[in-house]
Amino acid sequence: MSAADTPRHHVVVIGGGISGLAAAHRLVGRGVRVTVLEGSGRLGGKLLAGGIAGVPVDLGAESMLARRPEAVALARAVGLADRLRPPSATAMLWTRGELRPLPKGHMMGVPGDLAEVAASGVLSAEGLRRVAQDEELPPTELGDDVAIGAYIAERMGREVVDRLVEPLLGGVYAGDAYRISMRTAVPQLFEAARSHRSLTEAVRDLQARAAARQPGGPVFMGIEGGIGLLPGAVADAVRAAGGDIRPDTPVRDLRWTGDRWEIQVPEGTVEADAVVLAVPAPAAGRVLRHAAPAAAAELGSVEYASMALVTMAFRRSDTEGLAHGSGFLVPPVDGRTIKASTFSSNKWRWNADADPDLFVLRTSIGRFGDEADLEREDSELVSMSLKDLGDAVGLTAAPVESVVTRWDGGLPQYPVGHQARVARVRDHVARLPGLRVCGAAYDGVGIPACIADGQRAAEEVLATLTAGAGTNE
Repeated sequence: MSAADTPRHHVVVIGGGISGLAAAHRLVGRGVRVTVLEGSGRLGGKLLAGGIAGVPVDLGAESMLARRPEAVALARAVGLADRLRPPSATAMLWTRGELRPLPKGHMMGVPGDLAEVAASGVLSAEGLRRVAQDEELPPTELGDDVAIGAYIAERMGREVVDRLVEPLLGGVYAGDAYRISMRTAVPQLFEAARSHRSLTEAVRDLQARAAARQPGGPVFMGIEGGIGLLPGAVADAVRAAGGDIRPDTPVRDLRWTGDRWEIQVPEGTVEADAVVLAVPAPAAGRVLRHAAPAAAAELGSVEYASMALVTMAFRRSDTEGLAHGSGFLVPPVDGRTIKASTFSSNKWRWNADADPDLFVLRTSIGRFGDEADLEREDSELVSMSLKDLGDAVGLTAAPVESVVTRWDGGLPQYPVGHQARVARVRDHVARLPGLRVCGAAYDGVGIPACIADGQRAAEEVLATLTAGAGTNE
């Protein structure tokens, strides 16, 4: 490469999760030199491919929303197009002592079709009557933000929140519906509720719009071999395009000198013209404590939920009761230990084909405000999962193998006012030249949302370098 071809600017991405990798992938080949610094020895963050009894499995996130384009598009861009697979089978709800079908025609558990909810048997007769009252009530003022559970309970009653909304939101955020910001977690519903007389009408309108935009097609998508393969494929593409990725390189401090960024790492100092900070909020706060103390204070107040995934492999001959369905969700109100179970060998054909004699499933334990069980030993979490599985589906066999994966501080919480806090953080950060933040702590915890946020941060950093803009905070 000649001197004329050498990139003039150096952009450092701090964090090798999917947000940081998406940012790096967007940056390479755009006339800048790109370096990714990852504090651990592994890339991918909450995306982790693994195995059990010789069968490949995801030990973190296992699917991505296909009706948002960013994740599927990135997978295709890095050579995984032929491995994209939709899930098979359908999920159930384990509630009120039985496995029941998850009603159709809902949005994050908020019903749009009362007949579907009634047919599922999830709600009591009184609960159904209360949901129906939504269309008779006058509109409810939403204000700047509202807890989604509180708003839905006011419109439709607590039972629909406890039996439908909580298990679905819990599966995404591991949080409490009565604390989660409606504006941040379900922004489309928040805006639709402003312009419709009833919440039911708002849900129906959103579903009609979604069907018109993308008729048919899978809602979710996986990757043969596991979603956990995506980070490695993105990293390979970044390296192939000239990017430098350095694992085991934790960042200790970040300072603006007046003409460049100095990034303190164990080996010394890395200099950069621009920085994308793509780490969880607590770590971002520590890194920014000198460069942007106001943003650091805001980030330090973000709360996180911890959880554990218990993955188990059984002899297929011992799992006759698990012949159908992709698993089930569990409303916290039912007082069970597990919050959900995924029948991986039903949900993902590639998982079943890896060993037809084995059946793989996993359970999840822990949510915000309900994490006491996570203090137990791995063996206890396995036993507690087996107890609930026995009650739910009659499973009595012992697993051939089990793996417990703990995600301590794994999921950021989005309480009421979260969007305003994010706006303040970004405002503080944007006052510094060529600095942007991204990740699950800001606009969404799903894989497409994290990828989109990383790509946004990359584009904004490129724009600042082109314009040469920025003022010190």
